[in-house]
Amino acid sequence: MRPSGRSLNEMRPVSIETNVTKHAEGSCLIKMGDTHVLCTATIEDRVPPFIKGSGLGWVTAEYGMLPRSTSSRMRREAASGKQGGRTVEIQRLIGRALRAGVDRVAMGERQITIDCDVIQADGGTRCASITGGWVALRLAVNKLIKAGDIITDPLISPVAAVSCGIYAGQPVLDLDYPEDSEAGVDGNFIMLGNGQMVETQMSAEGATYSRDQMNQLLDLADKGIAELVALQLDATK
Repeated sequence: MRPSGRSLNEMRPVSIETNVTKHAEGSCLIKMGDTHVLCTATIEDRVPPFIKGSGLGWVTAEYGMLPRSTSSRMRREAASGKQGGRTVEIQRLIGRALRAGVDRVAMGERQITIDCDVIQADGGTRCASITGGWVALRLAVNKLIKAGDIITDPLISPVAAVSCGIYAGQPVLDLDYPEDSEAGVDGNFIMLGNGQMVETQMSAEGATYSRDQMNQLLDLADKGIAELVALQLDATK
């Protein structure tokens, strides 16, 4: 039995509230169980120097956790003068994942920055950030299209992410913190809405896993991603 009482292939309750901030070109508050992340999109008419003049657009991301997003207060990274390795890794992952669903030629030479701020953490913050980040990106691109700044929709497909793992010897979908902290195997799966895979992160956390178990986790991820994509499309229609 899972600590939450969910079945093995059951997601936590997921909700996506859009247009939650006044100034951002796109924004949403995504809640995956008790993990809550504020995602905002900012459009700028500039690109990083390494692609300047190429005609290509760029999507990047920044990620952070508020001091009391966890059970005890974390010091703000700004106070220490640098970002931690985990933060850098996650924000690079978010940017990489979202770019996989973008036609950068159609986007034109502009940058969209996705900011993901974790308000409350209970496992799966990077997955929630990617899923909510795509919603904020979609809303921002909609404004560009409406304004006539771009002609062709540059978003090829929704991008969503979900965690799966082996908990108490069983493959489970969408790990919360009690499961994540005790899982023998932990994985994050990022996919496009059409089922194409973007990135898979799997690691043994004290127990190895078989090819059959990996396939079971992939099947669970397929189910979870399909549910998340349906929610993304409903939130942005």
